[in-house]
Amino acid sequence: MYYFPEPPYFLLFAALFTSITSGAAFEAVLKQSVQSWSKNRSTRILANLQGMQLMLPFLGIAVGSCVFLSSGMTIFGFPSQLAYAISIPLTAGTAALVWSQLGKILTQLEQGGSQALDLDSFV
Repeated sequence: MYYFPEPPYFLLFAALFTSITSGAAFEAVLKQSVQSWSKNRSTRILANLQGMQLMLPFLGIAVGSCVFLSSGMTIFGFPSQLAYAISIPLTAGTAALVWSQLGKILTQLEQGGSQALDLDSFV
C-alpha cells in the first residue's frame, strides 16, 4: 500500500513567519537609512544602503518566499524536487528584479531628491 507523505504545514508557516519578520526588518532599515540620507544628503549613505545591512533582510524575504512557495506546492501534491525546481528560479529571478529596481529608485532619489519619485505627477 502507498502512503502519501505528511504535507509540510510547519515548514509553510515557518517560511511565512520568516518572510514577514524579514520584511519588517527590511522596512525598518530602509526607512532609517532614507531618513538619515534626507537629513545629511550624503551619497555615501545611499551607496552603503545596498550593502549587507539591507541585503540580509532582503535575502530572508527571498528565502522565506521560496520555501513558502515550494511548501505550498508540496501541500497540493507536487513532488518536493519539482516544487523546489520551480520555486527557486522563480524566486531568484523575482528577487533579482526587485533588487535591481530598488537600486534604480535609490539612484533616482539621490540624483533628484524626493521630487524625482513623485508618482502623483504621472496621473
